Amino acid sequence: MTEAEFLYTVRLNLANAAILDRLPELEVSQAHLVAGALFQTIWNVRSGQAPDTRIRDYDLFYWDADTSYEAEDTVIRRAAALFADLGARIEVRNQARVHLWFPQKFGLTRPPLHSAREGIDQFLVECTCVGVDERGTVYAPYGLADLAAGRLRPNLQNHTPDLYAAKVADYRQRWPWLREVGDGEGE
Repeated sequence: MTEAEFLYTVRLNLANAAILDRLPELEVSQAHLVAGALFQTIWNVRSGQAPDTRIRDYDLFYWDADTSYEAEDTVIRRAAALFADLGARIEVRNQARVHLWFPQKFGLTRPPLHSAREGIDQFLVECTCVGVDERGTVYAPYGLADLAAGRLRPNLQNHTPDLYAAKVADYRQRWPWLREVGDGEGE
């Protein structure tokens, strides 16, 4: 799958298309639409389903050195107004704050992140490490081949086997054709 094919396919989901078109208006540093809204759209289309089937939320990452809750909440409220007409659940997170709330939510510590893309790099499954920034640039540190083929492998940058196993089980329940592969397998 090329980047052009990826962008074309994720834009078949009308919420993705609208979010990507409006993302510059959010006026935050390093804004990216990330994760499930993107890879789940690819898998839905490949499965012959509507592009937005079973997509629970649309994650937006950005990075700002101001790690206060109030600053992030201001961006969350701006995004809520900007995307209100979409009827989609929009989740906005300043990646500079992740290390502050992650231990309480997941019981694991994380080092501070220095960019939105470092947040994308931390997803549990390699092929799900994808984002599209406010300029329409695709960020896929592990490429797009595994995503297109439905090959799932753990991300060694986030070695949390229990969380990984739960993600894979959830994905395979929704898209049974996905398969787990080991390192070096399936290229």
